[in-house]
Amino acid sequence: MKLLRTLSLAVLALLFSPAATIVAAESSDTWPAFPVEWRSAAPSLADVSFLLQSPAGKGGFIRVQDGHFVRPDGQRFRIWGINVTGKAALPAQSAAPMIAAQLAGRGINCIRFHFLDKVGTLIATNRDDTRALDPQALDRLDFFIAELKKRGIYSDLNLNVYRTYKPGDGVREHEQLGIGKGATYFDERLIELQREYARQLLTHTNTCTGLAYRDEPAVAVVEFVNENSLVESWVQNRLVGKQTAKAVGTWHDIPPSYAEALTKKFNTWLAHRVSAETLARWRQEAGVAPGAPLPRLRKEDFAKAAKDRFQTEAAFYMEIERNYFRDMAKFLRDDLGVKSLLIGNSDHDHGGSRYPLIASLAQLDAVDGHVYWQHPNYINDPKTGRHTGFTVRNTPMVDEPLKSSAVQLSRSAVAGKPYTVSEANHPFPNECACEGVSILGAYAALQDWDGIFWYTLAHEDVSAMRNSALAYFDFAKDPVKMSQLAAGALMFLRADVRSAQRVVDRSYSPEQVTESLRLRWSEGPYFTPGFPLALPLTHAVRVKSFDGPPTASFEPVPAEPIVSDTGELTWRGGGKGTGVVCVDTPRSQALIGHLGSQTAGTQNLRAEMQTRFCVLTLGALDNRPIASADRLLLTTAARVANTGMVWNDKRTSLEKWGTAPARIEPVAGKVVLVALASAREVIAQPLDGDGQPLGRPLPLKRIGNDWVLELGQTATTWFVITVGR
Repeated sequence: MKLLRTLSLAVLALLFSPAATIVAAESSDTWPAFPVEWRSAAPSLADVSFLLQSPAGKGGFIRVQDGHFVRPDGQRFRIWGINVTGKAALPAQSAAPMIAAQLAGRGINCIRFHFLDKVGTLIATNRDDTRALDPQALDRLDFFIAELKKRGIYSDLNLNVYRTYKPGDGVREHEQLGIGKGATYFDERLIELQREYARQLLTHTNTCTGLAYRDEPAVAVVEFVNENSLVESWVQNRLVGKQTAKAVGTWHDIPPSYAEALTKKFNTWLAHRVSAETLARWRQEAGVAPGAPLPRLRKEDFAKAAKDRFQTEAAFYMEIERNYFRDMAKFLRDDLGVKSLLIGNSDHDHGGSRYPLIASLAQLDAVDGHVYWQHPNYINDPKTGRHTGFTVRNTPMVDEPLKSSAVQLSRSAVAGKPYTVSEANHPFPNECACEGVSILGAYAALQDWDGIFWYTLAHEDVSAMRNSALAYFDFAKDPVKMSQLAAGALMFLRADVRSAQRVVDRSYSPEQVTESLRLRWSEGPYFTPGFPLALPLTHAVRVKSFDGPPTASFEPVPAEPIVSDTGELTWRGGGKGTGVVCVDTPRSQALIGHLGSQTAGTQNLRAEMQTRFCVLTLGALDNRPIASADRLLLTTAARVANTGMVWNDKRTSLEKWGTAPARIEPVAGKVVLVALASAREVIAQPLDGDGQPLGRPLPLKRIGNDWVLELGQTATTWFVITVGR
């Protein structure tokens, strides 16, 4: 607020004009520091752990009923989760109770354990192979999962994510293979090693609970592979076989011997499914001699390939994927006795169709998706693979509703199957990241999805990150995202936002499923010609069948404003600098987007903002409507930055990343609380980054029947509001 008073009137007029962008010219080092310390397990004033049932797994395993997750007693179970990645999954035992308590207080009820199979996490480093788990690492994992369980937090164990191999593993061309995306589906040795690892982890008895993970009802989900599809590898030219140097990073071609083995497998498969006449025609098309092996299609061949050849080859990859998921599920269920729900993979790349993969995933317990709003485009050193920079569009999602994370994800949900989102984020340093949690939480509830896991809490032990700067994906040190988790938990776990009144189903023929792989990117993210992209922001949507007949047409949906059929969600604007999302339910309300350029309000919340782009959420903390609640959670969020962070002139990348502590842009303006029944006194207590009291309570000013909070007196991202009657 002090900064705003020192700006000239001319600068203020430019900053708050409708044509202005959300970008301000001032240095973020003028913003107040607002760290998240992770220093105590003491409950926050904004604690929402009452949304959880403890211990996790009480009464038995989470199961599927009527297309959704339910508890053993049939009560609906939704996941408001977060990932822990690599070393973050193995905190020091002295810190694990504090981390578990803090997460429960934010409403987190499930943890996705990611990158456990990376060498140096669970896999021992002191061997010539990767076939043994580190006993000390297992002890830390056991203790953390036990602490989470006590507080009502379930676990999701990932199997094959980022495992690389050593000479003793018996994996050919292991250095060129890297993590082997694609090859993990068809190479017998890699499948054997995946099963061995699964056996070691899932039959391991947790020394703190006395239960093997296969028998642990607090393990809600086991996932097979991560962002790893054979069909996707094919359409992205990663099955060519030119990877002869040491593999670096995540996305790369497979080594020559794997490509040769796959081609041999393909030709053996063809011999039993295609006539000699058809094979002869395809060999002629490919320009190879009669009787020679038919080469597999590359991406550059797709457009000119005969339809039957393209569809047949696609069917080959689809069959391998489908059989892999089926056989891995049988192994886990029958051989290991795993009782948790099984998820095979995720639909993660919305720049192309993934309907072949989704069709295969739908044979398991649930379907899953990933999304990142404007994921940074990394700049890597081609020799070392070392990350040297990034670029980002840095534009707000509220201005692009038809490309929004909610629309992208909605294509993957299948009728009769639970749907989860196991990775989602607005990665730092995107300047509109404050919009992400609230928008996706609201529309996930409208779509009646079964879970969201934010990516990620951290990549390191949170207790050792007290001096860490904000990173691309880590929530742990981000004061905006950490406070919004609690508000989002109220909205999603409590089902404050009602599910859509209408579900719109669509069907695809088998030919349509495979031919969608050849559609132009402009048909995305649905790759369903004629599909109105505003529809998922209005009604719930599901895929009813991948076996046709295809849906012939879709009814049009009004594009401005886009209003949910419940009337609770409204998306206005959609042009540059105009988008606003409004959430208006009895117990949770939100105003999201360009609030500084227009008047916006809900039944209990009105904004008179100076800050150009920000998010306000208001939720009842005592399960009553906001109008009659005694305690409310108010979050006020705008931009966040590292100390010393410097953008380039175009604000597409950082010239200096900066250091701790995190700094928050002060949200300036008035919050007006409306129609608080019989209110005689309203007091707002600002909170620090850990949810503890910060400074003195602030009485709200009464004007008629309204109560006004002048923002800027205390720099914070959240308040607990007490209403006296």
